[in-house]
Amino acid sequence: MSAVSATVPADAGSARRFSGLQRLFGTSGAAAIRAAHAVVVGVGGVGSWAAETLARSGVARLTLIDLDHVAESNINRQVQALESTVGQAKVLAMRERIAQINPECRVLPIDEFVEPGNWLDLLTQARQSLGEVDAVIDCCDQPRAKLIMAAWARTSQALFITAGAAGGKRLAHRVEIDDLAHVTHDPLLAQLRQRLRKEYHAPREGRRIGITCAFSRESVAAPDPSCLLERESQSVSDGTLNCHGYGSMVAVTATFGQCAAGWIIDQLAMRARL
Repeated sequence: MSAVSATVPADAGSARRFSGLQRLFGTSGAAAIRAAHAVVVGVGGVGSWAAETLARSGVARLTLIDLDHVAESNINRQVQALESTVGQAKVLAMRERIAQINPECRVLPIDEFVEPGNWLDLLTQARQSLGEVDAVIDCCDQPRAKLIMAAWARTSQALFITAGAAGGKRLAHRVEIDDLAHVTHDPLLAQLRQRLRKEYHAPREGRRIGITCAFSRESVAAPDPSCLLERESQSVSDGTLNCHGYGSMVAVTATFGQCAAGWIIDQLAMRARL
């Protein structure tokens, strides 16, 4: 935890809102959670719930990174997607929602997609605005972006967790947390593992890679055949690993995001006890 992070105070309002965290994690643990600066990359079906979980846990500094805008098709799974926010930048809609949850939370919205060439610049922007980054939650679905963030995380002291593909899955209770070396039933994370080993010399079979993942061992279900009849009137499947290609439901996407954020929160509190 940085020196800047440790100076974030808690007023009486925060103490009342987040007293449950103090009873659960203790005074030092709750203070560490409150003081943290967390970055959420991708504020969609998974990332919006991760950001909300962090905000409702008292995290006082959040950087949200996403270039997308709220669409009507997002309403089934994204927490900031409402009739009133359709067309708005997702990071701005999320910032407005967080202000209603925790007015003291400082939110930096960055209207960009993470790419291999800009990740370090985006981190610098986050640090300059809100101080040292303590944790990153990767909720994007772009393989190149996931690769550059995971490679950075293997050499960084920041907490890092990456979310797998939630599209095409129905069973929220199958979501779990494990090292990337042991992930199964997730083509997106399998691709990440392969490229980390090939391009960044990550450990091979049977060993930890050092990248924590939120994922599900449930098999991916292809779009229902009945939907193919509507192909001409709307996009049903684009053949990718994201939620635009596969069907999706909020019980699964939200669980991915909340499990990822929950792991970060617990790790922050544990570090405070060391």
